Amino acid sequence: MPDTPISQGNFVLYKQRPARVLQAGERVEIELEEGKPVKVRAKDVVLLHPGPLERLSDLKPQEGDLETAWELLAGDTTSLAELAELAFGDFTPATAWETWRHVADGLHFRGTPEAVEARTPEAVEQERQARAARAAEKEAWDAFIARVREGQTEPEDERYLKELDDRANGQRPDSRILRALGIADSPEKAHDLLLKLGRWDHAANPYPPRLGVALNQPASDLIELPDESRQDLTHLPAFAIDDEGNQDPDDALSLDGNRLWVHVADVAALVPPDSEADLEARARGANLYLPESTVTMLPPEATRQLGLGLSEVSPALSFGLDLSDEGELVDVEVVPSWVRVTRTTYAEVSQRLDEEPFKTMYHLAQLSEERRVQEEAISIELPEVKILVHDGQVSIEPLQPLPSRMLVSEAMVLAGEAVARFALERGLPFPFTTQPPPDTFERPTTLAEMFAVRKTLKRSQQTSIPAPHAGLGLEVYARATSPLRRYLDLVVHQQLRAFLRGENTLGEEEVMERVGAAEAVTGGARQAERLARRHWTLVYLLQHPNWRGTGVLVDKRGTRGTVLIPELSLEIQLPVPEDMLLDANVPLILTGVSLAELEAHFRIE
Repeated sequence: MPDTPISQGNFVLYKQRPARVLQAGERVEIELEEGKPVKVRAKDVVLLHPGPLERLSDLKPQEGDLETAWELLAGDTTSLAELAELAFGDFTPATAWETWRHVADGLHFRGTPEAVEARTPEAVEQERQARAARAAEKEAWDAFIARVREGQTEPEDERYLKELDDRANGQRPDSRILRALGIADSPEKAHDLLLKLGRWDHAANPYPPRLGVALNQPASDLIELPDESRQDLTHLPAFAIDDEGNQDPDDALSLDGNRLWVHVADVAALVPPDSEADLEARARGANLYLPESTVTMLPPEATRQLGLGLSEVSPALSFGLDLSDEGELVDVEVVPSWVRVTRTTYAEVSQRLDEEPFKTMYHLAQLSEERRVQEEAISIELPEVKILVHDGQVSIEPLQPLPSRMLVSEAMVLAGEAVARFALERGLPFPFTTQPPPDTFERPTTLAEMFAVRKTLKRSQQTSIPAPHAGLGLEVYARATSPLRRYLDLVVHQQLRAFLRGENTLGEEEVMERVGAAEAVTGGARQAERLARRHWTLVYLLQHPNWRGTGVLVDKRGTRGTVLIPELSLEIQLPVPEDMLLDANVPLILTGVSLAELEAHFRIE
């Protein structure tokens, strides 16, 4: 039959369906089972029998013995016509169709009409076992889906549910389970189903894995602290001022006359460029701060050895800052040092601002802040909270705007300005932090004004070319006070250390390669932190279903408002009265939480 041209009345196969040829030519007109004529290409049909076939309805089931035919032919090859004659005693369109259906089934036979292979008994047995396994798997799958529809699972369902875990964690692009259930296929829907099934509880935070952020602690080795000359500043009382419970104290302050010293953990002494620890920190970009845990960019041993105040005496890189009466930096000294640090809290220091050295420190910070304000620095003080998770219970504590916070933050800004000037004056390649100015300058005073101004701010950038940081009101700036927590701060310290020791520093291209590497990963980490904080805030609301509180209207579009809840540092969208003014207090009552969708629902009381 391979050389037989297609002609009228032939019985052919089209896309594995029986068809009758109505008219031959360049385009073959065929009739399918539905009775409607279709024109197709000649190469798209396969001749099964020359016919004539008057009606497709003539293809009725035939009585024969295909299994005996298989036993006789096992291991051999024949044609469809010969197989039909052997099994049915005749080769007609009806027996050709019955025979082809068995060939297409693939258990005993396989091939083409011209060459039908009778499979060996071993191959047939393997195929039978495979089909039985597929049938059993389908039965198990169907039973699993039926259980899930009822909100139930069994221990043997683990192999299926792992797929749902991976979908919710963003580790796979789709879910067979969600499709089978007719549920929209998304990580959020997978998360929601896992919660409904009780496989996940509210503590499951899928955002770090969904964003590709590592959750394992680094295990790279650190070098030994070099035996080298350091300036002894242990005679100066130094204070690491942090929130209660802080685990990585990497900066401290002390005073020598009117000179403000900012001491920073000397991480570069243990983590030189391209060391194992440096490469791992570069791959992480920064510490990951989640309410339930902290994942560091450096091995925990780095904090144990270098955290200021964790040992009686600590190695530091110290910045001595001299300010004018107008708060201008007039001199900076950068030295490796030994410091003796006392750990304390913002609350404690706020109670001691009338005592030395805190009184003078605070005065210097005020001078610096006033100078920056005159340079149109932008201050946005939206409410902040500290979210803690202990044994699954969430607590949310508002961070009070204590004056000691301004003291520390201003000292860190001064250190960043001083370091940037130090590098600029010496031609030292550096990752400077810059920020273009907003299109219009406004000095916000209310929450709504701060919310509006925040939306106009342009993103800060890390660049090797020094430029102003408009938000800080500085001509030049570099982040330099958190080398235990931020990789580019560590690069700053590595450059300073090499310069002070008279060693080769990184070139501009090498610095920017590190900037690119860090920025490639820190965006995901910061987003994971934001989403995790919202997740745990919603868990807090689930644990307090009768929550009532007050929000502030900070934005409004018609009757749709954005309300900020200060005690939760949570922004929500909800309908508001058309005549409600910005900064109005909004009494709220919680009506529901959709955890997987990260949505909380409120109504105005």
